Amino acid sequence: MIFEFEMVLKLSLALFFGMLIGIDRQLKHKPLGLKTCMVISVASCLVTIVSIQSFHHYASDPMRLAAQIVSGVGFLGAGVILRRNNDVISGLTSAAMIWAASGLGITVGAGFYFEATVAIILLIIAVNFLPLIIKTVGPVTLREREVAVKIVMEPNYKMTELIKTIEQKGQGLSQNEKSDITIRDIKIKDLDNGNQQIDLRLSAPEKQYTTEIYYLIKKIDFVLTVNVEHL
Repeated sequence: MIFEFEMVLKLSLALFFGMLIGIDRQLKHKPLGLKTCMVISVASCLVTIVSIQSFHHYASDPMRLAAQIVSGVGFLGAGVILRRNNDVISGLTSAAMIWAASGLGITVGAGFYFEATVAIILLIIAVNFLPLIIKTVGPVTLREREVAVKIVMEPNYKMTELIKTIEQKGQGLSQNEKSDITIRDIKIKDLDNGNQQIDLRLSAPEKQYTTEIYYLIKKIDFVLTVNVEHL
């Protein structure tokens, strides 16, 4: 009876910890959802319990199944890592949280309740609060975000003026239009219809709206179309 109660306690606690991680990811609209985290955490806890009980009944290695959990969860983590057309990789944090959910399940299943509680608290702090503090007290670069821009221009020889204007170094800009946009990467290619396409990766202040960047580029001479994506 005591064993059954402890098993229910372990699975319930694993469910709760997985739910906390899932809520965090769900609020941020990440690929890793609430149900996924709970399933991973509970299943990891269950397999760990079975591993420990197998050791008592069959004298098998209690950590063998737990090791397989870590390997198997790696496939789920890889599934939420996305590579976009602009070569930007996203989903790494969600993949790490999948691995963390399985680790919490293993920890609870092995009976280390205090360690699991401390770990979930530190995970929530690390994902939600520490980045904000570091951005506040750290260098300005930490308060920038990346923006991908795709521009189609009429054939001309004014690309240099375009780059200067985007970086707010060109002429004809009012003082309140000045900002700290920096071009990190640039690709230029000719299109079949004779126009030119420029793909840019920009660093812009977090407080600057994506629409401001769009309208800044849209009003430049010879620019036909603009596609702006917040990375």
